[in-house]
Amino acid sequence: MKQKGIGTECAHNDTHEIMEHAHILPIFATSTFTFDDAAQGMERFSGKTEGYTYSRFGNPTTSAIEQQLARLEAHGLKNENGSRLELRALLHASGQSAMATMFLSNLKAGDCILSDHSLYGGTHEFLHSFLPQFGIKAIFADMNDLDLVEEVLQKNAAIRLLNLETPSNPTMQCVDIKAACDLAKKYNKKVTVDNTVATPYLQQPFAYGADFVFHSTTKFLNGHGSSIGGVLIGRDIEFMKTKAYNTYKLLGATSSPFDAFLLGQGIKTLPMRMEKHCSNAMLVANFLSGHPAVNKVYYNGLPGHPGYAISIQQMKRPGSLMSFELKGDITKAIQFIDKLKICVRAVSLGTTDTLISHPASMSHSGMPRDLRYKAGISDSLVRMSVGLEDVDDILNDLEQALQ
Repeated sequence: MKQKGIGTECAHNDTHEIMEHAHILPIFATSTFTFDDAAQGMERFSGKTEGYTYSRFGNPTTSAIEQQLARLEAHGLKNENGSRLELRALLHASGQSAMATMFLSNLKAGDCILSDHSLYGGTHEFLHSFLPQFGIKAIFADMNDLDLVEEVLQKNAAIRLLNLETPSNPTMQCVDIKAACDLAKKYNKKVTVDNTVATPYLQQPFAYGADFVFHSTTKFLNGHGSSIGGVLIGRDIEFMKTKAYNTYKLLGATSSPFDAFLLGQGIKTLPMRMEKHCSNAMLVANFLSGHPAVNKVYYNGLPGHPGYAISIQQMKRPGSLMSFELKGDITKAIQFIDKLKICVRAVSLGTTDTLISHPASMSHSGMPRDLRYKAGISDSLVRMSVGLEDVDDILNDLEQALQ
């Protein structure tokens, strides 16, 4: 059968193999699974036969969502043989744990990872402060300066992995995925991409040669702020079934079936939500860029943004996350945030309502000040995840708060 459209893939969770042919994916709220006899249990644990044993190792609810997310990231893509691209996913308890599985399954003491300065605060802290305890060093460089990246690769043979976050949180910096992947392959390195902000609806890193993709599914994939989750998706099926799976299992990073169910419900409306998110965001970005109280707008949908050209090249639409720098100091940012009436004061992103936060004191508070400024995160920077409200209500709220 001809491949289904991405909207159809989102709307349908495969449940035909689940008990009683349930229409909606059931929640398998069980810690363990029974065996018909001792031999069956032994065979399942040894890997001789497939089947569920313990929910930390796998659960029917989480498995169904893993398969759906793998299909979404591979949608419309072919492998080197011209067949449909097959990927494998591991659903995690959070985006941070999916990232941890990614790094710890690929790196060991003595290895290095190359990444950009512009990253989500939790990612930067993990690379800068956590991994070095295990003898793993992070090197930071402008990933769009390909000459510099190649120079770093030539000087550091211990680099095993290139980590891209595009668009990045919160400055919306975009990295040319194909160019980075081509360079990585020249030096036999792997590439991982944090695709949280774009989602597979707007961007598919595997189309440009990425080896791994991870998401905080808490954000746009869930879309309703109702659960925490993450997913790691890989091209190398054998690696995902062995090294990545064993790391994931031993870290205890498994998603709960209930969180997986909530994620599945959110995915059903992903395409229509992303379209509305994007259209609202474009109007908001244009409004902010022309406002006298705003010094600078970081949105990859604006022609003046450094990532604009790359964004057009590898994304369907620019997305709905943005940041803007107010004229003045942190006091101005606090006053603005406190005056909001409709936009919600909260961290995270990708929910149906518009969320406003202050990266310097919230999501990126763990970054040293000098590194934070180097990444473009000033004290007057405000981050905004544009929601699904009537756009006039968002604009009116911003206008009154900016006065």
